[in-house]
Amino acid sequence: MKRFLFATAAVGFIGSAHAQSSVTLYGVADANIEYVSHLGSQPPTPANGFNAGQGGNTYRLTSGGLSSSRWGLRGVEDLGSGTKAVYVLESGFSIDNGVQSQGRLFGRQAYVGIDSRYGQVLLGRQYTSLFHIMANYSPSAYAVQYEPVVAFAGANLREDNTAKYIGNFGPVTTIAHWSFGTGVALPGTSSGAPSVGGNGEVPGQFRRDSAYGFGMEYAAGAFGAAVAYDQYNPSLSSAAGAFVGTGSFKKAAIGASYTFGTLAKVMGGYRWGQNKAQDGSLIVRDDYFWVGGNYQVTPALGLTLEYNYDNVKNLLGQTHLANPWQVSFIADYSLSKRTDLYLTTAFSKNAGLNFDTSAISFANGYFLASGQSTMLGAAVGIRHKF
Repeated sequence: MKRFLFATAAVGFIGSAHAQSSVTLYGVADANIEYVSHLGSQPPTPANGFNAGQGGNTYRLTSGGLSSSRWGLRGVEDLGSGTKAVYVLESGFSIDNGVQSQGRLFGRQAYVGIDSRYGQVLLGRQYTSLFHIMANYSPSAYAVQYEPVVAFAGANLREDNTAKYIGNFGPVTTIAHWSFGTGVALPGTSSGAPSVGGNGEVPGQFRRDSAYGFGMEYAAGAFGAAVAYDQYNPSLSSAAGAFVGTGSFKKAAIGASYTFGTLAKVMGGYRWGQNKAQDGSLIVRDDYFWVGGNYQVTPALGLTLEYNYDNVKNLLGQTHLANPWQVSFIADYSLSKRTDLYLTTAFSKNAGLNFDTSAISFANGYFLASGQSTMLGAAVGIRHKF
């Protein structure tokens, strides 16, 4: 990353120039050429009965293989006595066509806060505690192309209107957050499923679209472990769009890792999930598992292998669904500290890649074609970090 010190004349939104204040411009540009098998020809929607069509094999240029393409500004001002003012403004984009991601200027993160010896207090659009604390236990580091991260953490992995606390105390990290209104809004993803979410902050309805969570991590030497809980209380709407009440979507996760010297690391975990409607009826109940590892073959070449499995115990009363599983592999070769070439592949069963299925989510658009039960994806790409 490159660090730039700007005076007021150069950047109008920064206050008076200060020798101990700085702004860091950073980002990632990541693109690849991808092959996908058995990809549906249309997005599944209520209008087409959640039928993705016959589809076929696809070849395309894609943005974001190991990392989502993004740019951002990170600012720090020293307030004295070990206290700092901090902010982050981070914008996602698709490098294949230049389109803004998340439909927002700063859709990835946008927050301001205080960092002191007691911890950080941050206000704005941020990641949930569960997503944040479990990041070190994803073998692929949440690699965007073939990681079932929405199935794991939920579509509310980023939330608007969030107050967050992060404290670091030796080997222990604690984290907690509250969202006054998540800003997540999704259509139903299967027949009979309600539409989910809204902006929240509705007068007289404090719980509506609110969310909260907390987590703790212990990392010392070769061993690391973390636990986290997340609860999201989304607006639920009927097929006609009428508000019917507030649901209760809960997740709890545990992860652990162990590092062998400087060459290898293994990790895995479990996530419990339960989504209920406003009347207490069950929408989804599932158990999600993952395991994998990293191996540094040479200083330049790193390999990653990961296995994901979701035991869907109940989906709107269906209790005998075919459970999705996926295996993925990454080979990453560094040309320099900032530029790497990579191969990323994944094979999924009973769902599209990333578990894109009406049972869980339609997060990445890997809709499995009608009559198919498997999908293979492979991509060769380049990533540059600045």
